[in-house]
Amino acid sequence: MKYPIGIQSFDQLIEDGYVYVDKTDLIYNLVHEGKIYFLSRPRRFGKSLLVSTLENYFLGRKDLFKGLAIELLEKEWNAYPVFCVDFNGSNFTQEGVLEQRLNGYVSDWERRYGLFPDKEEMDLGGRFIKVLEAAHCQTGLRAVVLIDEYDKPILDVLDANQALEDRHRNVLKGFYSVFKGADKHLQFVLLTGVTKFSQVSVFSGFNQPKDISMDVRYETLCGITQEELEQCFAEPIACMAQEYSCSVEEMKERLRTQYDGYHFSKRMTGVYNPFSLLNALDGCSLDNYWFRSGTPTYLIRLLAHFNENLNELTGKYYHPEEFIDYKADVEMPLPMIYQSGYLTIKDYKMNSNRFLLDFPNNEVKNGFLTMVATSYLKPKERFPDG
Repeated sequence: MKYPIGIQSFDQLIEDGYVYVDKTDLIYNLVHEGKIYFLSRPRRFGKSLLVSTLENYFLGRKDLFKGLAIELLEKEWNAYPVFCVDFNGSNFTQEGVLEQRLNGYVSDWERRYGLFPDKEEMDLGGRFIKVLEAAHCQTGLRAVVLIDEYDKPILDVLDANQALEDRHRNVLKGFYSVFKGADKHLQFVLLTGVTKFSQVSVFSGFNQPKDISMDVRYETLCGITQEELEQCFAEPIACMAQEYSCSVEEMKERLRTQYDGYHFSKRMTGVYNPFSLLNALDGCSLDNYWFRSGTPTYLIRLLAHFNENLNELTGKYYHPEEFIDYKADVEMPLPMIYQSGYLTIKDYKMNSNRFLLDFPNNEVKNGFLTMVATSYLKPKERFPDG
C-alpha cells in the first residue's frame, strides 16, 4: 500500500496509485449546495489535498475520479476556468513578498486570457476582476477560485511586525474584495486556512463566505474517521498488531488514543489526524509525527506573553465566541490554540450551547505539555492517559 505522505496533488495521488480515502460524496454536496465557503482546519490536515481535488473536479477531469463516489453523482463534468492561489511555500516576513506573489498570479492569468492592463492605473483587485470577467466571457462558464492557506501572510508576521501585518491586511483586503465585485462571474469559491476569518478585517470588503468549519455536514471533509480507518487500512493495522505483539483490537485502541479525538461539530464524530496516522501505518510505528513536524511560530510568539496556568485553558466549557472567532490577543491565546489543533471539542452541552475543550489525543497532549513546560506555560501537575 502506497501512503500519500506529503503529497497534496490529487492527480498525482490517483495516477501513481496512492491510497485515497474517498471524500468525493461530500465534495459533490459542497459544490452543489453553496457558492462561497471558508474552511478552517489545523496544519497538515488535508486542506491542500482538498483544494487540489476541487481543482481537478472543476477542470472536468472525470478520468481521475473513476471508481469514486462522485463518478456516479456528477452528470455534467464541465471544464470551468479555475484560479488557484496557494500561499504555502513563501516567507511573508519580508516586505514586498506578498505583493510580488499576488502580482505573479494575476499577471499569469492576464496572459492566459489576452489581457494587457495599465498596471499603474489598476490595483490587483481590479485586475483580478477583469481576469474573472474575461474567463467568463471567453469560456461561457463562471470562474472557480480556490485559495489555500489564505491567512499565512498575516500569521507569518503576527505579533512580530505590526507594520507589515497591517500592510498585509490591507493588501489582502483589496485582493479579496473581488469576490463582491465579480460575483456574477463566480461559480464557486473556497478559502482554507488555520484561523477563522470573522474578526479579520481583510474580509470586510466582500460578501461573507459560509463558514463550514463546524458544519455537521462537512465535519469529516478533512481527516480520517474510525469507519474509514477500518475500511481502508485493515491490512496495515494487522501488520502493526503483529509488530507490537498485540491483537488487532488492541492495535486499533492504541491508534485511537494516539491519533484520534478531533471533533469539528456538535455531532462529535471523531476524526484522526491524517498526517500522523498515515505515517504510523507506513512506518509501522507509533510516534509523534504531527507534533514533531513543527510548532507554528505565530503560536510560540503568542504563548510567550501568556503567564497563566494551563488549568485555566484545558478541560473547561466555553461558549463558541470564546474560542471560534479569530482574535490575535496575547492575553487570551485560546482561539489560536484551538484553531491550530492543539485543543479540540470533547463534549457539547446543547442547553447552554457550551463546548468542552481539551487535548485531542496523547500525541498532542504529551507534545504540547513538553513544549510549554520547557518554554512558556505552566503545565498541569498531572494528566492521566486517555
